[in-house]
Amino acid sequence: MMNRRDALKSLGLAAAAVALPRRARAAGASDRPPNFVVIFIDDMGYGDIEPFGSTLNHTPHLSRMAKEGMTLTSFYVAAPVCTPSRAALMTGCYPKRVGLDRGSWGVVLLPKDAHGLNSNEVTVAEVLKRAGYATGCFGKWHLGDQPQFLPTRHGFDTYVGIPYSNDMWPENPRAKRWKNGVCPLPVLRGEKVVDVVETMDDQAQLCKRFTDEAVRFIRENRQRPFFCYLPHAFVHHPRAARQAFLEKAKNPDKVTGAQIEEVDSSVGQILQTLRDLDLAENTLVLFTSDNGGARGCINKPLRGGKGTPWEGGMREPTTAWWPGRVPAGTVCDAVATTMDVLPTLAALAGTKPPADRIIDGHDIRPLLFGQPGAASPWDAFLYYQTNRLRAVRSGQWKLFADGRLYDLDADIGETTNVAKQHPDVVARLRAHLDKARADLGDGNTPGANCRPVGLVENPRYLVPPSDAPD
Repeated sequence: MMNRRDALKSLGLAAAAVALPRRARAAGASDRPPNFVVIFIDDMGYGDIEPFGSTLNHTPHLSRMAKEGMTLTSFYVAAPVCTPSRAALMTGCYPKRVGLDRGSWGVVLLPKDAHGLNSNEVTVAEVLKRAGYATGCFGKWHLGDQPQFLPTRHGFDTYVGIPYSNDMWPENPRAKRWKNGVCPLPVLRGEKVVDVVETMDDQAQLCKRFTDEAVRFIRENRQRPFFCYLPHAFVHHPRAARQAFLEKAKNPDKVTGAQIEEVDSSVGQILQTLRDLDLAENTLVLFTSDNGGARGCINKPLRGGKGTPWEGGMREPTTAWWPGRVPAGTVCDAVATTMDVLPTLAALAGTKPPADRIIDGHDIRPLLFGQPGAASPWDAFLYYQTNRLRAVRSGQWKLFADGRLYDLDADIGETTNVAKQHPDVVARLRAHLDKARADLGDGNTPGANCRPVGLVENPRYLVPPSDAPD
């Protein structure tokens, strides 16, 4: 059994946050509100990059990012699959609270789905846009493909990307069994379809395509505060990679390794653009993944992976970078989540989250800035798997709804059930589960404080299948 301290040491990390004094801003740094870049990878595993112990994939830019910033080793998403995870990032809320714990008839939203992000929800992009920010989204959206669900209706000035997962195309054999059939995979600019991903060579270009758009957006908006959201389609299946990265990859799974290394290259391009434009010391960059790694990715030393409520499904490889503000070379093992992005960025921008609704996330500036004595604001973090409440974490303890208890400090791999030795802890965490069921619900039993999902009548294909009526 590997404990947390040993596991983090095996990754080359310290076991607790290093609190360093906040370094003064560089002379001449802008006094305008800071810029924000959130890089959201698809299906990357906890152990897939060098800052988290990978020996298969060479990720020098992420290693430099970690050396110049902070590694967050207990950073969570709110769901182990795409749509609900993205809903939580955008709204600062558990997916069940905003009705997007699943699609209308599947685990995630599918093409021509009647469900999507409700127009009444307030996204992080809307909060920042109201504060004067330029806002851009470049990559996979997956919060609804109908017009009222698209990024441009949820606070983004600019959008270039695919509206759902890159496997939702005619080449996927499973798509033939979907309720809405098989349809082409569109690329949108704003709300207009400008291209279709038709081949594996097209798939291989997606990382470059979205990176180029993000770099262009940063350059065009360098004179004003901006929020750049870069949710890559890599490394979701089907995986294809450009030849230059295939030739360099040392991972036995060449395509997976090449995709991870191109993601690293993308991070390097973003950070270098910020340096070149003298924006580095006024920009917070957050790198993380939407859920645990799928087939071919590495989640060790965590148990489980994508789709599961084990740590490997929801604890993500995460780094934060902001020269002069986020202390360099530090590690934070306090619990933090993607739901914290909205309230934290709002506070940094000098504004506030919406006050007329429950927001589950917290302002984690004290953690990011390495303030002495900073602690996690999460007394209890909930693990939902689709609409089912599976577990809760409080401090070092993780209790599953079926009664299994794990000490994550001593047993990061969740190998040993210690419920019998700690009945008091079990009782305390069960109270958190009971409170969550009343608030958010469990399974088909609704909670008291959930809001309605977005719903349209007669949804339409963005690009109709050639052999099916719209």
